[in-house]
Amino acid sequence: MDKQHNNGKNDLEKQNFAELPIAKNEDVEFSEELADRDDQTANERAKAADARAERS
Repeated sequence: MDKQHNNGKNDLEKQNFAELPIAKNEDVEFSEELADRDDQTANERAKAADARAERS
């Protein structure tokens, strides 16, 4: 399909995502013993993001 038929929007832009559930507390395997600094940083950022999402 060319841009004339879809107004320049791709398939994702045409979909309505408003009714999708908001994920929380996804099961992710994480081991403090095996975590490197990047893993620890990612875990800290994820916790901060969860806290921001809960406040809004």
